[in-house]
Amino acid sequence: MLTNGTKTKLIHAALRARERAYAPYSGFHVGAALLAWGGDVYTGANVENATYGATICAERSAVVTAVSAGERRFRAVAIASQASPPAPPCGICRQVLSEFGADLAVILVNTRGEVVETDLATLLPMNFVLRKKRSAFSHQPSARKRTHRKRGVGLGLKADS
Repeated sequence: MLTNGTKTKLIHAALRARERAYAPYSGFHVGAALLAWGGDVYTGANVENATYGATICAERSAVVTAVSAGERRFRAVAIASQASPPAPPCGICRQVLSEFGADLAVILVNTRGEVVETDLATLLPMNFVLRKKRSAFSHQPSARKRTHRKRGVGLGLKADS
């Protein structure tokens, strides 16, 4: 559970990040502040692009900043916008955040001071989870006999004599 002081710190950080957003096309400025388990806060702002598809949301911007700094575990995220009621993260951002834990506390805030508290599991109840497979490069060598790959031998092809 987050203390009121921690919530206030995150909200202010998200509102400050929102001021740095680059949103010349939509005019929708968003800031995010992501709290890592170690206590550090990482911020991000949305950055639009004329193609729209290359736009990055504030939440993903904060995740990229945090992961680039070596973080992998997060406690909470505050997201600031001008929308009323405060805007939740988009579907892509919900999925990206869920990569690092579905139990993430989510604080939505706007410039009018409205605050909505929820969690990621509520916003994304059925996140996609990819079961990790062993990497082709990390497996142990097998004890089975290796076949020579000379002229198609061992590939199921008839070898030339």
